[in-house]
Amino acid sequence: MNLDVIVNLLVNGLATGMLIFLLASGLSLIFGLMDVLNFSHGGLFAWGAYMGVWVYVSTGSFLLAVVGAVLGGVAIGFILERWIIRPIYGNHLQQILVTLGVMLVLSELLKVFWGPNPLNAAVPPYLDGSWQLGGIILIKYRLFIIIVGILLLVGIQLLLTRTKLGLVVRAGVLNKEMVQALGYNIKRIFSIVFMLGAGMAALGGVLLAPYSGVIFSEMGMQFAILAFIVVVIGGMGSVQGSAVASVLVGLSGAFMAYYVPDLSLAVNMLLMVLVLLIKPSGLYGLKR
Repeated sequence: MNLDVIVNLLVNGLATGMLIFLLASGLSLIFGLMDVLNFSHGGLFAWGAYMGVWVYVSTGSFLLAVVGAVLGGVAIGFILERWIIRPIYGNHLQQILVTLGVMLVLSELLKVFWGPNPLNAAVPPYLDGSWQLGGIILIKYRLFIIIVGILLLVGIQLLLTRTKLGLVVRAGVLNKEMVQALGYNIKRIFSIVFMLGAGMAALGGVLLAPYSGVIFSEMGMQFAILAFIVVVIGGMGSVQGSAVASVLVGLSGAFMAYYVPDLSLAVNMLLMVLVLLIKPSGLYGLKR
C-alpha cells in the first residue's frame, strides 16, 4: 500500500468523523438525558451551515461566521425545546413524527431565506492550501477540523466530569426523578442540554460548509442518518462512544470509498449491524 494514500485517507476519514461527532454528540446527550428522539437535529446542522456562509459572505470574517452560526443554532434549539419538544416528552411516537416534521420545515425555510439552489462555501484564506511532507499532502482545513473536534471532545468531557452542571447532567441520565427530588430544575437542565446540542450541531454545519465546498437544504437529513448510526454504535447517552463511533464511521467511509467504492454507501449500516450483534447496547452503552 502507498503510504501517502493511507495518510491522506486517514486525515480525510478523521476530518469527516469529527464533523459527524459534532452532530452526534449533541444528539447522544439529548437522548441520554431527555429521552428524546430528535430527528430535527440534522436541520440545525443545515441551518448552521447556511447561517455561517451568510455571515462569512456578509462580513468576511470566518470567526464571526462560526460564532453567528452557533448562536443561531442555540436560539433555534431554545425555541424548539420550549414550544415543540417539551409538550411531547415521554412519547417516542409523537417525538418521531413531530421532529421529522420540524426537519422538513427547517429544510423548506432554508429555501425561503436563501433560495432553492445550492450555495458555494469558500475556505478562509488562512486555512486554505496544504502542507507537503515528501509525497504526503496534508490539507490545512481538514487538519483544522480534526483539532477543533479533539478540543471539543476534551471540553465536553471536562464539562461533564469537572463541573456541577456536568454532574447534574450525568446524574440526570441515570435517574431524572432523583435529580428533580434533590431540588434541581430538570426542565431548565433539559433546555440547557438541548441548546448545547443544537449549538454543536450548528458548529458542525458551519465547519462542514468550507469542507464540502457546497451546501444544500437537504443536507440535514443526510447527516442526521449518519449521526443516528453513530449514536447507536457508540451507545445511547455516551459522548465518548459517539467520538469513537464517529471516527470509525469516518475512517471506514474514507477507505471503502477509495478501495471498494461499491460498498461505500453500505459500510456504515454493516458496521452498525456488526456492533449490535456483538454488543446490543453499543460500544460504550449501558444496559437499561
